[in-house]
Amino acid sequence: MSREQKAPSRAQQSRRAARELAVQGLYQWQMTGKSITAVEAEFRSQLPDDDLENHENWLKVMEIADLALFHELLHNVARYRADLDASIAPLLDRRLEDIDPIELAILRLGSYELSHRLEVPYRAVINEGVELAKSFGATDGHKYINSILDKLASRLRSAEVSARRR
Repeated sequence: MSREQKAPSRAQQSRRAARELAVQGLYQWQMTGKSITAVEAEFRSQLPDDDLENHENWLKVMEIADLALFHELLHNVARYRADLDASIAPLLDRRLEDIDPIELAILRLGSYELSHRLEVPYRAVINEGVELAKSFGATDGHKYINSILDKLASRLRSAEVSARRR
């Protein structure tokens, strides 16, 4: 018997939108070298563009996003980048510098949530990372994200992971 998937709640949609914006903002920050504050200001000052699909239109995503969460994720991933990278690097099969920039942004975001947002279940963090990789990453990037975040969850949240696997 298959379980029916229920539609995400408004709060879940709002958090997902915040994560989508954060990944795009982190990517922009990584690629341009602009300050994280300047990146956030660009996102918040977007003008409507009716030629874009809703999910590509930052303004439309901003309308439903949890903006406090977006701010927290964007600024704290940038603030803790060195620590996040140090937690990710040993789990990689290549150098951190060789990771696709979108996948690196997703891994940093997932690492931040696993280490600093303990109220978010580790499985939700992994699932969100996978969904972000499916939306923004390379064709099979979601598999890599899943693998790395799963290993990281085992290290950072061993008690939670062990309890779930029993």
